[in-house]
Amino acid sequence: MNSTKAICPLLLTLTLGASMSSTWAAPQTPADPTVEVQQIRNATVKIDFSGTTFLVDPMFSPKGAFPGFEGTYRSELRNPLVDLPLPVEEILDSVEAVVVTHTHLDHWDEAAQQQIPKNLPVFVQNDADAKTIRGQGFEDVRVLKDSTTFNGVKLSKTGGQHGSDLLYADPSRAKLLGPVMGVVFSAPKSKTVYLAGDTVWRPEVDLALRKFQPDVVILNTGTALLTGFEEHPIIMGKQDTLQAYKAAPKAAIVAVHMDAVNHMSLSRKELREFVLQNKIKDRVLIPEDGAVIKF
Repeated sequence: MNSTKAICPLLLTLTLGASMSSTWAAPQTPADPTVEVQQIRNATVKIDFSGTTFLVDPMFSPKGAFPGFEGTYRSELRNPLVDLPLPVEEILDSVEAVVVTHTHLDHWDEAAQQQIPKNLPVFVQNDADAKTIRGQGFEDVRVLKDSTTFNGVKLSKTGGQHGSDLLYADPSRAKLLGPVMGVVFSAPKSKTVYLAGDTVWRPEVDLALRKFQPDVVILNTGTALLTGFEEHPIIMGKQDTLQAYKAAPKAAIVAVHMDAVNHMSLSRKELREFVLQNKIKDRVLIPEDGAVIKF
């Protein structure tokens, strides 16, 4: 792992509100291949890593295509809340593999299933998700049991939990929330990227940060809520962003999964205000949909 170099002052551009064409570039050395992260929408992220482009958790539906999630915050709203920032053809351009951290509709929707080429490799967390996605016609579905290498990029599976222990104590809610995974992208002489996935802060997150010492940490920070359990978010939020900043003192923190589906209760605007108040804007990025960040 190569430690992140000094943080560029232009980080403020994305932290305070980037247009979809904004690009933040971290200082490079000749030995460090560029890592490029593009926020598409919601948890959909495009990662160009060591010469290979991955698409994570694709949701391609147009604005308002399906109902809000029953039993969640603001379920009267239709999803997605906003349109994609660019055409699907452009999103899929250069993509060589897809990573689906879990098969919830806001991470793997019917529109994505229809438009992603069926021969693209798809990495999933378990046999159940693999069976589901193979049943949708995909020909090359690979279960990420621990770690594997694809085009010279090592993909390492990390753990997490899509909500608190209290929520998982109820069998019906545990089934609804289901298992989830995160993924670490690493390669020789490249910065290391840790995508945590739909998890709350857990010992598994601490373990991943200690084990992999990532240079870039991508967090789903929309503070998604179930109705009646507002004190128990099912993904991370403001305080978790601060905790990541402290737990990974050399990493850039990229906050995504906001402003696009009904049950997200934390907006980019609110998170930016929190970042400023807590004086952590030097290493926290909150990209708008379509924005590109180069490390």
